[in-house]
Amino acid sequence: MDFVISFDMRAPAFGAPAGELYRAALEMSAWADRIGFNAVTLGEHHATDDGYLPSPLPMCAAIAARTESIILRPNALLAPLYDPVKLAEDLAVIQLLSGNRLQVVIGAGYRPYEFQMFGTRREDRKARYMQAFEVLRKAWEGEEFEYAGRAVRVTPQPAQPPPLLLGGAHPAVARLAAHIADGFFPPNGENWEAYREERLKLGKSDPGEKFHALGPIYTHVAHDAEAAWKTLMPHAVHCVKSYTQWTVEAYGKAHGPFARGVDPGDLRSSGVYQVLSPDDAVAMINAMDSSSTFILTPLLGGIDPEFAWQGLKLFEREVWPHVKQRALGLPIPGR
Repeated sequence: MDFVISFDMRAPAFGAPAGELYRAALEMSAWADRIGFNAVTLGEHHATDDGYLPSPLPMCAAIAARTESIILRPNALLAPLYDPVKLAEDLAVIQLLSGNRLQVVIGAGYRPYEFQMFGTRREDRKARYMQAFEVLRKAWEGEEFEYAGRAVRVTPQPAQPPPLLLGGAHPAVARLAAHIADGFFPPNGENWEAYREERLKLGKSDPGEKFHALGPIYTHVAHDAEAAWKTLMPHAVHCVKSYTQWTVEAYGKAHGPFARGVDPGDLRSSGVYQVLSPDDAVAMINAMDSSSTFILTPLLGGIDPEFAWQGLKLFEREVWPHVKQRALGLPIPGR
């Protein structure tokens, strides 16, 4: 079972200031590393009203400097928006800084504004992320090669190139991951069987029957769950509404479980956002199977770091001693 702490650095106007949130994220990453969490994950989006993290690679470097063993996982890195040569350099440096702790989930992206902002076409996103896989691997071989009619050589070289996973949910993406990636990272385990079947057809190793299924995306531990939910609720509503709006921008209509609007009661009953007593948190985690992932998202929607720390410290005192034996070494999903 994997234990993950996750940040997207949203800072809506009603939440905590961005600078405060960024400083807290570094401290919380160090906390997760100290107690034995497996990975820290970082999202990526651009030009959002709430300042969603646009630069996960500098953030990875900062976290690498504050931690010793935790995996650093941009998830998902929007490779179609990057120059792949510069991306190869930046990832190589982070891999060196971190002592080979980088694990990169490459995604296609979907918001039209992001593509036009970086001068690329959304229609070209598949070709561009496939190109990124090719260029990154060539770059880390250490020899000069040709890219777009230019001579390219990337130095310094990481002793161990970071694993490149392909993120996505579509069956075609699952099958493609078997061909070009070191692993497959579907958000909710979608089409894992299609990925597995394709790998086996290619004569590659069996990635296993199950993906590390994700638990609730947010869990806060509190003795007074009702009071804590009242604090959390506006931040959770903000996140759900913004994701829904992004699907409207991308696909012309709202998608997802809250496409028709967000009712706080429905949001809580969905189980996606959990506020639990220590005993209930222990029970939930111990009921998860060994292929599951438990996630803490302490700064969800720009929530006050002081409130977040209350939950983290209570988790450390009254939950972690009862579940930490389940935190195993982190595998590469689907390798």
